[in-house]
Amino acid sequence: MISSALPADGDATARTPSADESITSWALAARAGDADAVERFVRALHRDVLRYVAHLCGDPQSADDLAQDTFLRALGSLHRFEGRSSARAWLLSIARRAVIDSYRYAAARPRLHDVPDWQLAVELAQPGDLPGFDEGVALLELLAGLPRERREAFVLTQMLGLPYAEAAELSDCPVGTVRSRVARARATLMELLTEAEDQAAPVLAA
Repeated sequence: MISSALPADGDATARTPSADESITSWALAARAGDADAVERFVRALHRDVLRYVAHLCGDPQSADDLAQDTFLRALGSLHRFEGRSSARAWLLSIARRAVIDSYRYAAARPRLHDVPDWQLAVELAQPGDLPGFDEGVALLELLAGLPRERREAFVLTQMLGLPYAEAAELSDCPVGTVRSRVARARATLMELLTEAEDQAAPVLAA
């Protein structure tokens, strides 16, 4: 069922506190010059960054470049990272800034195209032969129809596993606002998923 692709309510558990602690420790070790820690840090967060920038920029052709820009900025700023927040939240804030800067740069140039197909970048970044892959793609397509603020809150907390407090800090809004946006996003998605399943039922039964 498509609805099985919807994450469980609450802070997403795809990333556990212990995982975040490991990633943060790698970032701190990378700051001290540990090359192996740099590789672990980048590998652990590359997919999250790619998903997030693809969601924000709306241009799958730019997602890889923005992800690369994010890591270049982060590695150049590691000497300022002190571990007061999780390395993942810190990196996503840099990704957000990279996307904003790309918008500012693009505003000074004529846009050749506008492809609101950010979910394609996410699809291309995932293996297509996993159980539930089709359902996950369907969910991403429905996410694209949500208001931007609700979509960002949902992606940060339910898909990338960021705690509500860190998502609120990243989005520059109160925690209660993030919770409200996620709740409304979930309610809308459940309605859309139910409608999609109801429409598919007669076809499957034929």
